[in-house]
Parts: sequence; structure tokens; C-alpha cells
Amino acid sequence: MNKEEEAGGRLDTEPASPVYILAVETSCDETSVAIVRDGKEILANIVSSQVETHQLYGGVVPEVASRQHVEMITLIIEEAFAKSGVRPGQLSAVAVTHGPGLIGALLVGVVAAKSLACALELPLIGVHHIAGHIYANELVHKLEYPFMTLVVSGGHTELVYVESEGVFRIIGQTRDDAAGEAYDKVARALKLPYPGGPHIDRLAHEAKEAVPLPRAWLEPDSYDFSFSGLKSAVLSALNTAAMKGQPLAPEAVARGFQESVTDVLVEKALRAVEAYGAKQLLLAGGVAANKGLRAALEARCARAGVPLLAPPLSLCTDNAAMIAAAAFLKYRRGQFSPMDLKAESSLKLEAWSVSS
Repeated sequence: MNKEEEAGGRLDTEPASPVYILAVETSCDETSVAIVRDGKEILANIVSSQVETHQLYGGVVPEVASRQHVEMITLIIEEAFAKSGVRPGQLSAVAVTHGPGLIGALLVGVVAAKSLACALELPLIGVHHIAGHIYANELVHKLEYPFMTLVVSGGHTELVYVESEGVFRIIGQTRDDAAGEAYDKVARALKLPYPGGPHIDRLAHEAKEAVPLPRAWLEPDSYDFSFSGLKSAVLSALNTAAMKGQPLAPEAVARGFQESVTDVLVEKALRAVEAYGAKQLLLAGGVAANKGLRAALEARCARAGVPLLAPPLSLCTDNAAMIAAAAFLKYRRGQFSPMDLKAESSLKLEAWSVSS
């Protein structure tokens, strides 16, 4: 690898196949390592979740997450090699999430990836976490540009317009709580375990009626989101009912909350698709596993004649295969990261876009 390539220069030729990329993901509370061939074929995607540990605290504790990443990362790398059947000498590059995320957690993955790339004399590719979530779809679908992506996760709720391969433009985002955060906060109010999303989703499907709750549409032309007021409305409804001695049924609250969230997400996403002439709507992020959101999007997209793409549940939550898929975009262009790559807790998606 010459200095121009290391600094991000463009390769003059297409990479020879097969291209094996080992990717590392440690942005939050999953330690994951994957090996992916030619940007699409998953040979190994090992994920070690810390959910049971953080359930004790009702949420992710950054210092605890970092320690568990340190304990698991070498074992997960070894397991990925064993499962894939790929030898270290066959790798073409090493990729790693270097932002956004918990800074201590990110550092564990970045140091591990840099060490491996240095030892094997391989190119290093830093990847934006949300770019990974978006391109998780390319592991199972054929993407057609331009497309719109609804990103919904614990820390992000965004509408991202992707005009061409790897070029991102955020047209709408949350102004306060992300949808996943709101789910967790409402779940705590309902005394449900962490993470709250799956439990609220399950209760919502069991409910025969819904507690009426507001929708935050914001300005008529806005694609932004706001869920803080909805969370407050849920707490107010619960407190008012308790003071009257008429507690609300948890399933009715869950259904009312979920319907409020999904109505806004779905309508704004479809409005954005029409306004920007997108050929597809992609769903991405951990909350993409939510059955209520998927069903609402499928129904609305079917009525509008818009193709909806969503990854399987195994690729919705944080995993390294999605990081490898996004890294392949830069590998093909020879846009590699320097060995002094830093973990960046607030890395901007648009700044990560591939260069022409």
C-alpha cells in the first residue's frame, strides 16, 4: 500500500475478486466481528451481546460496555476466522466503526482493528456506524439510486437521502429523543425490562384499544422528528390515571405510544420519498426490527407503490457485517484511513460520504 492509497487516493483498477474484509463493530453494547466476501457475502458475523449485563442497570453503562469489549474482542476475532474458514493472509482489508458511539467502546474496536491491519500490512477503513446500518440492506437487496432511508435506532432517528452510492444527505433528524430512546423511557415508566422496544412492541400487538396520544408533526414542511413531548404525554397520562385510582392498562399505553411513533415516521418517510423522487425506501437501525413499524411501512408503501427494503432481524441490530458492507464502498475506490485513525463519538455521516 503506497502513501497515496493510505491517505485516501483512488485506485486505478477495480479490485480483484474475491475481496475479504474483516470488520469490527464496538460502538455500543455489542462486540461484533465479521468477514464478508466482495461486500455482500457474509462468511461469518459473530455478535456478543451485553444486554443481560446492562439490564441490571436499566440501560447501557459506558464503562461496563468498554470493559466487556476488551474481554471479548480477541475471542470474537478468532471465532470469526474459525467460522469463515478464511485465513488472516487472505484478508484484503480491515474495517472498523470509528464513530459515532460511546467513545470508550469505539476505542476498543479501533485499537484492535489498527493492530490487526498493522500486523498483516493491510489497508484500514474507518466506517460510520449509520452508513453501516444503511448498507446492511445491500447484503440482502439490490439497491437502486436515488433512495431514501429511514434510520431508526436507540441513538438516531433520521431521514437520509442517498443520491448515489455512498453519498449521504440528512434531510430530517430528531430534535430531542431518538425513537429508540423514547421506547426505553416509556418502557421504564411501564416497569418493563431493558431494552424496552421489543416489550412495547409485543404489548402493543396484544392490546384491544389504544390510549389516545398526540403526534408531533412539527412545521408543515419539516422532515424532523420530536419524541420528547410524546414521552411526557405518556408519563402525564399514567400519573393522571394513577391519581384517579384508575390505572391504565400497560398494553393500551404501549399501543397508543407505538401508533403515535409509527404514524409520524411512516408519513414523513413517504412524503420524503415523493418529494425527492426516490426509487426505494430503505429501513435501517435497531428499531427496524419493530413489527409494528414494519407492518405500518409495508401497508403504506404498498398503497403508494413504493418498494420497501428492510434487512432481516439479524442485521437490524449492531453487527459487523454491515460495517464490512459499507467499507467495501471505500475499498473499491482505494479510500483508506490512516493508521492514526481516531474514534469520534460525534462523527458526521455526510462527512463520511465516499469521494468521487
